[in-house]
Amino acid sequence: MRITSVVSATLLALGLAAAPAAADSSPSASPSEGSSAPTRAGTSFRTATEVDQGEKATASASTGDYLYWSFPADAGQRPTVKATVKLPKGHTGQTWQIDVYDGLRRRQACQYGAQTRTAAAGAASAELACVLRTVRAWSEPWANDPLPGTYYVRLTAVGLKTADLGLPVGAELRVDSKDMGGAAAVDGSLAEPLVPGVAVKSAADKEDSSSAVLSSIEPDDGWSSGWWSDRWVWTAIGGMLAALAGIGGYALTRGAGRPPGVPPQA
Repeated sequence: MRITSVVSATLLALGLAAAPAAADSSPSASPSEGSSAPTRAGTSFRTATEVDQGEKATASASTGDYLYWSFPADAGQRPTVKATVKLPKGHTGQTWQIDVYDGLRRRQACQYGAQTRTAAAGAASAELACVLRTVRAWSEPWANDPLPGTYYVRLTAVGLKTADLGLPVGAELRVDSKDMGGAAAVDGSLAEPLVPGVAVKSAADKEDSSSAVLSSIEPDDGWSSGWWSDRWVWTAIGGMLAALAGIGGYALTRGAGRPPGVPPQA
């Protein structure tokens, strides 16, 4: 976790964090001890806990809380978000839902997976999953395609009964991605990934001055430029094969010279 709760509190004190909606005003999830992975979740987009892909985040909360995490996704990746909710004993049955939003806070549809799961009364846990569409390097402004940048995960219970409100629950979250390769490549790329505070950071770089940035999360190998993919390799191989086929075809059809018995022209 690259941004700690201390940094989040500082940003809130500076007034950078907007007031969350009524649904996002639930108490903060409490952290647990003894783990280097994130052990708490945010309560809004602004305070979402940053999680690297392949890392398991945990949180302790109360039924009715809104839990938020964020993770980076680059062009060509197809993220899979999995969450497990450990339910309290004696609950009357709960329905949990996981929603994923892109850097523009547009809700992204799941290709497949149990995005909503209903646990029967007394069930010990509920497992949810959401497989997103492949992240594109560039898209039309009117399209709702997933783009490179920060993605937000919101986990919460829906349709709660009064008897279940406030009961303690535990949550686990893990994000993995599959590289789709050149098959998902498109022409063009974004000038900057959709990361909170990227405009502030760009302005600070130009002015050679330090400034607070809301997020520094990015893939381990950095953001891709968007122009290179293995499609270039297959294009080059295809061109070479086409050239060899042309040379071979010419060699087969040009013949051995003048047919026998035909006198040369004067």
